[in-house]
Amino acid sequence: MNPDVESILISQEELGRIITRLASEIERDYSAPDKRLVLVSILKGSVIFAGALMTALKIPAEIEFMRVSSYGAGTVSSGNTKILLDFHRPDLPLLDLLIVENIIDSGRTLSNLTRLLLGRGARSVKSCTLLDKPARREVPFEPDYIGAVIPDRFVVGFGLDYDEKYRNLPYVGVLKPEIYNSNPKRPPMSFMKGNPAKR
Repeated sequence: MNPDVESILISQEELGRIITRLASEIERDYSAPDKRLVLVSILKGSVIFAGALMTALKIPAEIEFMRVSSYGAGTVSSGNTKILLDFHRPDLPLLDLLIVENIIDSGRTLSNLTRLLLGRGARSVKSCTLLDKPARREVPFEPDYIGAVIPDRFVVGFGLDYDEKYRNLPYVGVLKPEIYNSNPKRPPMSFMKGNPAKR
């Protein structure tokens, strides 16, 4: 897989430093006795990041999983969020939810999901992203915790994929254009829907 990567954007060591910083920021905001932190990992991409973040936290934290899509049959966001995998908690009004995503670009899905979970009655809803692509933002949404701001390049690794490959790379790298240009039936999702989905 490594030969398919044009360059390393964020090294494994730097990812470790980013996760440690984010955990410290989250601990600062959720350490009060009345807080009940629940990480909501957005599958599939964020599972590696969410696991690393959870193990770095020094405060109690629970975890739930969701899988969402804001796309129909087309290649652009419909603006609607489709829940493919949901979680149900009768104690939702007691929970402080932290949506954990690996990358945010358009902001549509995370904006919709935040409103959805607040509408269901969660006590609070914030968001944490490993990577942020503000150049692709389409709605006025800003995550509460940001690991790194990156340029508008197609990146893979640490949960990010192209055609379900490269998720297990221990770093974030820029994929060589010839990899996705050589597959006309599978154009890079960063140009279709975001990377790996237009969040």
